Amino acid sequence: MIFFLITFISVVIFYFINDYIKNFNFLLNYKGQKHQKFSGLKNIPLTGGIFLTFCSILLIYPDNYLFSLFIFLIFGVGLISDTNIISSPKLRFTIQSVLIILFVFLLDIKIYETNFILLDILLENFYFNFFFPVFCLLILINGSNFIDGLNGLLLGYFSLIIFLILYLDLYIYLEIEKVFLINFIIVLIYLFILNINNKLFMGDSGSYVLGLICGYFLININQLNSEISPFFIVLLLWYPCFENLFSILRKFILKKSPTKADNNHFHQLVFFYVKKKLRYKKLSPNNVSSYLIILYNLFIFLIGSSDPSNTQLQIILITLNILFYLLIYFRLFIFKYNIIFQNLR
Repeated sequence: MIFFLITFISVVIFYFINDYIKNFNFLLNYKGQKHQKFSGLKNIPLTGGIFLTFCSILLIYPDNYLFSLFIFLIFGVGLISDTNIISSPKLRFTIQSVLIILFVFLLDIKIYETNFILLDILLENFYFNFFFPVFCLLILINGSNFIDGLNGLLLGYFSLIIFLILYLDLYIYLEIEKVFLINFIIVLIYLFILNINNKLFMGDSGSYVLGLICGYFLININQLNSEISPFFIVLLLWYPCFENLFSILRKFILKKSPTKADNNHFHQLVFFYVKKKLRYKKLSPNNVSSYLIILYNLFIFLIGSSDPSNTQLQIILITLNILFYLLIYFRLFIFKYNIIFQNLR
């Protein structure tokens, strides 16, 4: 009961702090980059990461000071990006990589089995086994940042993951009390409500923290529960990870720098389409686009969670997700640039 009370008090206090920060034009979302205004013109405070970090340290592993330290440090990396203290994406990624390497080393994070024969053979090598989780976490936390472009998308997606961990009783493998995880979901829902109402954005700091926490959770579940298919874990994280990998590949093919932001991510193309096609002007195309992606993933997660030990089912779902993503992506891409070319005539 005490933690519910602390959470409630924290929610109330943060609401006023958030308004105070906004009124003083501090930590706003717009830093001068063109892609930041693709879905709106309002300046919104990037304060979601502050509250999320505070609650994560308090609720998840309050006695694990090493974990709490890394949550705070990854928040700091995101904060220097949000405040544009370090404007170079390459330098931020270097700092981020060093931090994740230390995180994996000091917390002894391992991935021993994936049910993919070739990868499992490679994981027998000490060095590959060390750098593979580093690679996975870097892809995830940066992919999490990629999908934080629509109101509620990041928070809605990861809330689904946390809810499934709770629903399937997987939290017992994380040494977390159920009440702590329930409180954490309440925090995510609260931030979700503020986010879809343009009261705050999560920012790089919130994206990094949420990605790291969920990645850590799911890697541990994969190692401690042999009944869960590793591909079920992949299914839960497929969207932010594939969005990141596809973006890198797309820019490589187009001979563009992977660190240069653009407006051609999947969720941005969905937003462009919805904005052009939405007939009910009272609805926000930003929120509608986010809901569509969240609902799709909810549907896929429910199918996958019906039999999380069934590797064949998980592989089929992952494959269908990727094919569906590519099909929709290219259709939306063509739609967008057909509209742009028509307007230029």
